Amino acid sequence: MQEFNSKDLKNLFVPNKDSHKGQNGKLMIIGGSKLFHAASLWSLKVASRIVDMVFYSSVPENNEIVQKVKEEFRDGIVIPRNKIANYINEADCVLIGPGMPRKEGEEEGDDDTKVITEYLLKSSQNKKWVIDGGSLQTINPSLIPQGTIITPHTKEFEKLFNFQFPISNFQSNSNDQISKIEKIVQEKAKKYNCVVLLKGSIDIVSNGEETVRISGGNAGMTKGGTGDVLAGLVAALYCKNDAFLAACAGSYINKKTGEKLAEKMGLYFNASDLADEIPKVMKNL
Repeated sequence: MQEFNSKDLKNLFVPNKDSHKGQNGKLMIIGGSKLFHAASLWSLKVASRIVDMVFYSSVPENNEIVQKVKEEFRDGIVIPRNKIANYINEADCVLIGPGMPRKEGEEEGDDDTKVITEYLLKSSQNKKWVIDGGSLQTINPSLIPQGTIITPHTKEFEKLFNFQFPISNFQSNSNDQISKIEKIVQEKAKKYNCVVLLKGSIDIVSNGEETVRISGGNAGMTKGGTGDVLAGLVAALYCKNDAFLAACAGSYINKKTGEKLAEKMGLYFNASDLADEIPKVMKNL
């Protein structure tokens, strides 16, 4: 199976020097909860450095946090949940799920992740979607819109598709065993007409026809929030790029950023460090 490499990044959209605000991507992020308040903020942090505009909608507590850090989030709008539909229509892509509760009623005042996610997916099926985190752990896979990018780790993949991998800890096994997992990922991507980005020490990305593996990264990237950074990066890229390219490039850039941080800091970096470093790595790549 082929590997994604830096040469493939040449196909990524680059803003035209004469472009105007709004022409280089508008992303809607729906995520966060009282319990997982930081997750969607990491997605927001990286995405706001890539696209022209981010519409952000979370529980009231998270919306207030974002309002307080407006100096870092100038090109964005904080949206109350009852206004989401209006801004979904304007956005090029919608990311849903980072930091949303995995089950109903985890904290008083949180939304029911399954209800809000499935309602929005049904009502905006023609939109570009990236589904992550809590949304992946609660929805029925039959509702995944065509062309959606999903970003599960192995346990989320198993839960979403009611399926158990025949090989445990496959990332550390032989090439033949990893190839078996790639075949499974490709089959699910084809069946549900989506792009799967299966996260691990080796990421596997498939659109059902083409499948690649992305190696790299390090153990510093196991810290909480790095997957939320990846989701924000992939969604930002998907605003102006093909789904398969966005998923592959996001995975590749994310891993290369982890490697760059390790050169400077060893394994002692966090999700905020990752989000801050990604624009520098993108520039160099």
